[in-house]
Amino acid sequence: MQHSTLMLKIKISPRSLSMFLIKTWRATAFGVYGYLNFTRNGFLEHAKNFKEEDMQKRIEGKNCIVTGANSGIGYATAEGLALRGATVYMVCRSKERGEAALSSIQSKTGNPNIHLEVCDLSSVNDIKSFTSRFSSKDVPVHVLVNNAGSLEQNRVVTPEGFETNFAVNVLGTYTMTELMLPLLEKAAPDARVITVSSGGMYSVPLTTDLQFSSGKFDGVEQYARNKRVQVALTEKWSEMYKEKAIGFYSMHPGWAETPGVTKSLPSFSERFAGKLRTSEEGADTVVWLALQPKEKLVPGAFYFDRAEAPKHLKFAATGGSHTAVDSIVANLRSMANLPPLN
Repeated sequence: MQHSTLMLKIKISPRSLSMFLIKTWRATAFGVYGYLNFTRNGFLEHAKNFKEEDMQKRIEGKNCIVTGANSGIGYATAEGLALRGATVYMVCRSKERGEAALSSIQSKTGNPNIHLEVCDLSSVNDIKSFTSRFSSKDVPVHVLVNNAGSLEQNRVVTPEGFETNFAVNVLGTYTMTELMLPLLEKAAPDARVITVSSGGMYSVPLTTDLQFSSGKFDGVEQYARNKRVQVALTEKWSEMYKEKAIGFYSMHPGWAETPGVTKSLPSFSERFAGKLRTSEEGADTVVWLALQPKEKLVPGAFYFDRAEAPKHLKFAATGGSHTAVDSIVANLRSMANLPPLN
Protein backbone atom coordinates (compact mmCIF):
# COMPACT_ATOMS: atom_id res chain seq x y z
CA MET A 1 0.00 0.00 0.00
CA GLN A 2 2.83 2.37 0.94
CA HIS A 3 4.55 1.59 -2.38
CA SER A 4 1.39 2.41 -4.36
CA THR A 5 0.94 5.68 -2.45
CA LEU A 6 4.56 6.61 -3.13
CA MET A 7 4.13 5.91 -6.83
CA LEU A 8 1.07 8.17 -6.92
CA LYS A 9 3.01 10.99 -5.33
CA ILE A 10 5.78 10.85 -7.93
CA LYS A 11 4.73 13.02 -10.82
CA ILE A 12 6.79 13.19 -13.97
CA SER A 13 6.09 16.27 -16.05
CA PRO A 14 5.46 15.71 -19.78
CA ARG A 15 8.58 17.81 -20.53
CA SER A 16 10.80 15.68 -18.25
CA LEU A 17 9.45 12.49 -19.76
CA SER A 18 9.97 13.84 -23.26
CA MET A 19 13.58 14.84 -22.47
CA PHE A 20 14.25 11.43 -20.91
CA LEU A 21 12.91 9.64 -23.98
CA ILE A 22 14.89 11.86 -26.37
CA LYS A 23 18.12 11.33 -24.40
CA THR A 24 17.51 7.59 -24.35
CA TRP A 25 16.85 7.57 -28.10
CA ARG A 26 20.01 9.60 -28.80
CA ALA A 27 22.15 7.23 -26.76
CA THR A 28 20.62 4.15 -28.38
CA ALA A 29 20.78 5.53 -31.93
CA PHE A 30 24.38 6.66 -31.41
CA GLY A 31 25.38 3.26 -30.00
CA VAL A 32 23.86 1.30 -32.89
CA TYR A 33 25.07 3.73 -35.58
CA GLY A 34 28.53 3.79 -34.02
CA TYR A 35 28.85 0.03 -33.74
CA LEU A 36 27.89 -0.40 -37.38
CA ASN A 37 30.11 2.38 -38.73
CA PHE A 38 32.80 3.59 -36.31
CA THR A 39 34.65 0.32 -35.60
CA ARG A 40 37.51 -1.11 -37.63
CA ASN A 41 35.05 -3.27 -39.58
CA GLY A 42 33.21 -0.09 -40.54
CA PHE A 43 36.42 1.43 -41.83
CA LEU A 44 37.30 -1.68 -43.87
CA GLU A 45 33.80 -1.70 -45.36
CA HIS A 46 33.91 2.00 -46.28
CA ALA A 47 37.46 1.65 -47.62
CA LYS A 48 36.11 -0.47 -50.47
CA ASN A 49 34.90 2.83 -51.98
CA PHE A 50 38.15 4.74 -51.44
CA LYS A 51 40.12 5.93 -54.48
CA GLU A 52 43.84 5.19 -54.24
CA GLU A 53 44.74 8.22 -56.33
CA ASP A 54 43.15 10.55 -53.74
CA MET A 55 46.08 9.92 -51.39
CA GLN A 56 48.91 10.03 -53.93
CA LYS A 57 49.19 13.80 -54.14
CA ARG A 58 52.52 15.35 -53.12
CA ILE A 59 52.41 18.58 -51.10
CA GLU A 60 56.01 19.77 -50.99
CA GLY A 61 56.21 23.41 -49.97
CA LYS A 62 52.90 23.28 -48.08
CA ASN A 63 53.05 24.31 -44.41
CA CYS A 64 50.86 22.22 -42.12
CA ILE A 65 50.24 22.75 -38.40
CA VAL A 66 48.97 19.77 -36.37
CA THR A 67 48.00 20.25 -32.72
CA GLY A 68 48.35 17.37 -30.27
CA ALA A 69 50.78 15.72 -32.68
CA ASN A 70 52.90 13.60 -30.35
CA SER A 71 50.58 10.55 -30.20
CA GLY A 72 47.43 8.94 -31.55
CA ILE A 73 45.57 10.56 -34.44
CA GLY A 74 47.67 13.74 -34.27
CA TYR A 75 50.88 11.73 -34.68
CA ALA A 76 49.40 9.65 -37.52
CA THR A 77 48.23 12.86 -39.24
CA ALA A 78 51.64 14.52 -38.92
CA GLU A 79 53.29 11.37 -40.29
CA GLY A 80 50.80 11.12 -43.17
CA LEU A 81 51.42 14.75 -44.19
CA ALA A 82 55.20 14.37 -43.81
CA LEU A 83 55.13 11.27 -46.03
CA ARG A 84 53.68 13.42 -48.78
CA GLY A 85 56.41 16.03 -48.52
CA ALA A 86 54.73 18.71 -46.39
CA THR A 87 56.57 20.93 -43.95
CA VAL A 88 54.93 19.93 -40.67
CA TYR A 89 54.79 21.94 -37.45
CA MET A 90 53.89 19.65 -34.56
CA VAL A 91 52.25 21.59 -31.73
CA CYS A 92 52.68 19.62 -28.50
CA ARG A 93 52.36 20.39 -24.80
CA SER A 94 55.33 18.23 -23.77
CA LYS A 95 58.72 19.13 -25.23
CA GLU A 96 60.11 15.70 -24.37
CA ARG A 97 57.27 13.69 -25.95
CA GLY A 98 57.16 16.08 -28.89
CA GLU A 99 60.87 15.64 -29.61
CA ALA A 100 60.54 11.85 -29.47
CA ALA A 101 57.58 11.96 -31.90
CA LEU A 102 59.38 14.35 -34.25
CA SER A 103 62.48 12.13 -34.35
CA SER A 104 60.31 9.07 -35.06
CA ILE A 105 58.44 10.78 -37.93
CA GLN A 106 61.65 12.08 -39.48
CA SER A 107 63.24 8.63 -39.46
CA LYS A 108 60.08 6.92 -40.79
CA THR A 109 59.40 9.41 -43.60
CA GLY A 110 62.88 10.70 -44.46
CA ASN A 111 61.37 14.20 -44.40
CA PRO A 112 63.68 16.65 -42.59
CA ASN A 113 61.11 19.47 -42.63
CA ILE A 114 59.41 18.58 -39.36
CA HIS A 115 59.41 21.13 -36.53
CA LEU A 116 58.28 21.07 -32.91
CA GLU A 117 56.33 23.94 -31.38
CA VAL A 118 55.65 23.69 -27.65
CA CYS A 119 52.26 25.03 -26.56
CA ASP A 120 49.69 24.11 -23.93
CA LEU A 121 46.35 24.15 -25.76
CA SER A 122 44.46 24.51 -22.46
CA SER A 123 45.91 27.99 -21.96
CA VAL A 124 44.71 31.02 -23.92
CA ASN A 125 47.86 32.90 -22.89
CA ASP A 126 50.10 30.08 -24.11
CA ILE A 127 48.25 29.94 -27.44
CA LYS A 128 48.63 33.70 -27.84
CA SER A 129 52.33 33.43 -27.08
CA PHE A 130 52.76 30.59 -29.60
CA THR A 131 50.77 32.27 -32.40
CA SER A 132 52.72 35.50 -31.86
CA ARG A 133 56.05 33.63 -32.12
CA PHE A 134 54.87 31.63 -35.12
CA SER A 135 53.51 34.69 -36.91
CA SER A 136 56.98 36.24 -36.82
CA LYS A 137 58.09 33.48 -39.24
CA ASP A 138 55.68 35.10 -41.71
CA VAL A 139 55.02 31.78 -43.49
CA PRO A 140 51.70 30.95 -45.15
CA VAL A 141 49.74 28.22 -43.36
CA HIS A 142 48.14 25.91 -45.89
CA VAL A 143 46.63 23.44 -43.42
CA LEU A 144 45.72 23.87 -39.76
CA VAL A 145 44.63 20.62 -38.09
CA ASN A 146 42.86 21.23 -34.78
CA ASN A 147 43.41 17.79 -33.28
CA ALA A 148 44.44 18.33 -29.64
CA GLY A 149 41.73 17.08 -27.31
CA SER A 150 40.98 16.43 -23.67
CA LEU A 151 38.60 14.04 -21.92
CA GLU A 152 38.87 14.48 -18.16
CA GLN A 153 36.26 12.43 -16.33
CA ASN A 154 36.20 14.77 -13.32
CA ARG A 155 35.85 18.53 -13.24
CA VAL A 156 39.34 20.02 -13.37
CA VAL A 157 39.84 23.79 -13.69
CA THR A 158 42.84 25.29 -15.48
CA PRO A 159 44.98 28.03 -13.87
CA GLU A 160 43.07 30.49 -16.11
CA GLY A 161 39.79 29.39 -14.50
CA PHE A 162 38.26 27.27 -17.27
CA GLU A 163 36.98 23.69 -17.13
CA THR A 164 39.79 21.67 -18.73
CA ASN A 165 37.88 19.76 -21.44
CA PHE A 166 36.25 22.98 -22.62
CA ALA A 167 39.56 24.87 -22.40
CA VAL A 168 41.31 22.47 -24.80
CA ASN A 169 38.51 21.27 -27.07
CA VAL A 170 36.59 24.50 -27.56
CA LEU A 171 38.32 27.63 -26.28
CA GLY A 172 41.78 26.44 -27.36
CA THR A 173 40.55 25.36 -30.79
CA TYR A 174 38.67 28.64 -31.28
CA THR A 175 41.56 30.86 -30.15
CA MET A 176 44.15 28.98 -32.24
CA THR A 177 42.01 29.18 -35.38
CA GLU A 178 41.13 32.84 -35.02
CA LEU A 179 44.73 33.89 -34.38
CA MET A 180 45.99 31.85 -37.34
CA LEU A 181 43.62 33.51 -39.83
CA PRO A 182 46.17 36.04 -41.16
CA LEU A 183 48.67 33.25 -41.97
CA LEU A 184 45.91 31.09 -43.46
CA GLU A 185 44.92 34.02 -45.68
CA LYS A 186 48.49 34.09 -46.99
CA ALA A 187 47.94 30.56 -48.32
CA ALA A 188 44.51 31.28 -49.84
CA PRO A 189 42.83 30.01 -51.92
CA ASP A 190 44.49 26.74 -50.90
CA ALA A 191 44.22 27.23 -47.13
CA ARG A 192 42.06 24.98 -45.01
CA VAL A 193 41.23 24.31 -41.36
CA ILE A 194 40.40 20.73 -40.39
CA THR A 195 38.94 20.19 -36.92
CA VAL A 196 38.95 16.68 -35.49
CA SER A 197 35.60 16.18 -33.77
CA SER A 198 34.02 12.96 -32.50
CA GLY A 199 31.02 10.82 -33.32
CA GLY A 200 30.09 11.32 -29.67
CA MET A 201 28.64 14.70 -30.67
CA TYR A 202 25.68 12.85 -32.21
CA SER A 203 24.44 12.13 -28.68
CA VAL A 204 23.95 15.78 -27.65
CA PRO A 205 22.50 19.06 -28.98
CA LEU A 206 24.47 22.31 -28.98
CA THR A 207 24.29 23.95 -25.56
CA THR A 208 25.37 27.36 -24.30
CA ASP A 209 26.35 25.77 -20.95
CA LEU A 210 29.93 25.59 -22.21
CA GLN A 211 31.60 24.67 -18.93
CA PHE A 212 28.92 22.26 -17.67
CA SER A 213 27.91 24.59 -14.86
CA SER A 214 24.41 23.09 -14.50
CA GLY A 215 23.79 19.62 -13.14
CA LYS A 216 26.24 16.93 -12.07
CA PHE A 217 29.43 17.08 -14.13
CA ASP A 218 29.89 14.21 -16.58
CA GLY A 219 33.24 14.17 -18.41
CA VAL A 220 32.06 11.99 -21.29
CA GLU A 221 28.98 14.15 -21.88
CA GLN A 222 31.09 17.31 -21.65
CA TYR A 223 33.45 15.90 -24.28
CA ALA A 224 30.47 15.16 -26.55
CA ARG A 225 29.12 18.69 -25.99
CA ASN A 226 32.53 20.15 -26.83
CA LYS A 227 32.68 18.14 -30.04
CA ARG A 228 29.22 19.35 -31.04
CA VAL A 229 30.45 22.94 -30.55
CA GLN A 230 33.40 22.23 -32.89
CA VAL A 231 31.04 21.11 -35.67
CA ALA A 232 28.82 24.17 -35.21
CA LEU A 233 31.87 26.47 -35.13
CA THR A 234 33.12 24.96 -38.39
CA GLU A 235 29.79 25.86 -40.04
CA LYS A 236 30.01 29.37 -38.60
CA TRP A 237 33.62 29.94 -39.67
CA SER A 238 32.79 28.78 -43.19
CA GLU A 239 29.94 31.26 -43.39
CA MET A 240 31.81 34.16 -41.74
CA TYR A 241 35.08 33.86 -43.65
CA LYS A 242 33.95 32.69 -47.09
CA GLU A 243 35.40 35.88 -48.61
CA LYS A 244 38.85 34.93 -47.27
CA ALA A 245 38.94 31.77 -49.44
CA ILE A 246 39.80 29.52 -46.49
CA GLY A 247 38.13 26.10 -46.35
CA PHE A 248 36.71 24.97 -42.99
CA TYR A 249 35.88 21.31 -42.44
CA SER A 250 35.20 19.09 -39.43
CA MET A 251 35.51 15.32 -39.33
CA HIS A 252 35.42 12.44 -36.96
CA PRO A 253 37.85 9.53 -36.91
CA GLY A 254 35.54 6.75 -35.76
CA TRP A 255 36.47 4.68 -32.73
CA ALA A 256 40.24 4.41 -32.78
CA GLU A 257 42.62 2.76 -30.36
CA THR A 258 44.79 5.65 -29.19
CA PRO A 259 46.67 6.38 -25.97
CA GLY A 260 44.10 9.08 -25.20
CA VAL A 261 41.15 6.68 -25.50
CA THR A 262 42.90 3.99 -23.44
CA LYS A 263 43.60 6.50 -20.65
CA SER A 264 40.25 8.33 -20.67
CA LEU A 265 37.89 5.46 -21.50
CA PRO A 266 39.53 2.26 -20.19
CA SER A 267 36.29 0.24 -19.98
CA PHE A 268 35.36 1.26 -23.56
CA SER A 269 38.84 0.20 -24.75
CA GLU A 270 38.51 -3.17 -23.03
CA ARG A 271 35.00 -3.78 -24.29
CA PHE A 272 35.99 -3.08 -27.89
CA ALA A 273 39.45 -4.67 -27.78
CA GLY A 274 40.37 -5.85 -31.26
CA LYS A 275 37.47 -3.95 -32.85
CA LEU A 276 38.85 -0.40 -32.74
CA ARG A 277 40.55 1.37 -35.62
CA THR A 278 44.27 2.04 -35.71
CA SER A 279 45.45 5.63 -35.31
CA GLU A 280 46.33 5.63 -39.03
CA GLU A 281 42.77 4.58 -39.95
CA GLY A 282 41.40 7.27 -37.65
CA ALA A 283 43.65 9.89 -39.27
CA ASP A 284 42.91 8.77 -42.83
CA THR A 285 40.13 11.32 -43.45
CA VAL A 286 42.19 14.17 -41.95
CA VAL A 287 45.00 13.51 -44.44
CA TRP A 288 42.45 13.02 -47.23
CA LEU A 289 40.88 16.42 -46.45
CA ALA A 290 44.33 18.04 -46.52
CA LEU A 291 45.07 16.61 -49.98
CA GLN A 292 41.80 17.09 -51.90
CA PRO A 293 41.22 19.97 -54.30
CA LYS A 294 38.86 22.36 -52.52
CA GLU A 295 36.35 22.12 -55.38
CA LYS A 296 35.71 18.52 -54.28
CA LEU A 297 34.91 19.52 -50.69
CA VAL A 298 31.77 21.08 -49.20
CA PRO A 299 32.44 24.24 -47.13
CA GLY A 300 31.56 23.80 -43.46
CA ALA A 301 30.77 20.11 -43.91
CA PHE A 302 31.32 17.24 -41.47
CA TYR A 303 33.30 14.32 -42.93
CA PHE A 304 33.72 10.67 -42.02
CA ASP A 305 35.65 8.01 -43.94
CA ARG A 306 36.33 10.33 -46.89
CA ALA A 307 32.68 11.27 -47.41
CA GLU A 308 30.36 14.01 -46.18
CA ALA A 309 28.43 12.74 -43.15
CA PRO A 310 25.20 13.91 -41.50
CA LYS A 311 25.63 16.26 -38.52
CA HIS A 312 22.52 14.94 -36.78
CA LEU A 313 20.96 11.51 -36.32
CA LYS A 314 17.30 11.06 -37.29
CA PHE A 315 14.75 11.94 -34.62
CA ALA A 316 17.52 13.01 -32.19
CA ALA A 317 16.19 16.59 -31.95
CA THR A 318 19.64 18.19 -32.20
CA GLY A 319 19.22 19.90 -35.59
CA GLY A 320 17.73 23.18 -34.41
CA SER A 321 20.28 23.64 -31.66
CA HIS A 322 22.97 25.14 -33.93
CA THR A 323 21.14 28.48 -33.86
CA ALA A 324 22.86 29.03 -30.48
CA VAL A 325 26.28 29.28 -32.13
CA ASP A 326 26.23 33.10 -32.41
CA SER A 327 25.97 33.58 -28.66
CA ILE A 328 28.66 30.91 -28.16
CA VAL A 329 31.03 32.76 -30.50
CA ALA A 330 30.46 36.00 -28.59
CA ASN A 331 31.23 34.19 -25.32
CA LEU A 332 34.38 32.59 -26.68
CA ARG A 333 35.70 35.90 -27.97
CA SER A 334 35.12 37.44 -24.56
CA MET A 335 36.83 34.55 -22.73
CA ALA A 336 39.81 34.66 -25.09
CA ASN A 337 39.90 38.47 -24.83
CA LEU A 338 39.67 38.83 -28.61
CA PRO A 339 38.15 41.98 -30.12
CA PRO A 340 34.40 41.77 -30.87
CA LEU A 341 33.43 40.89 -34.42
CA ASN A 342 32.26 43.76 -36.59
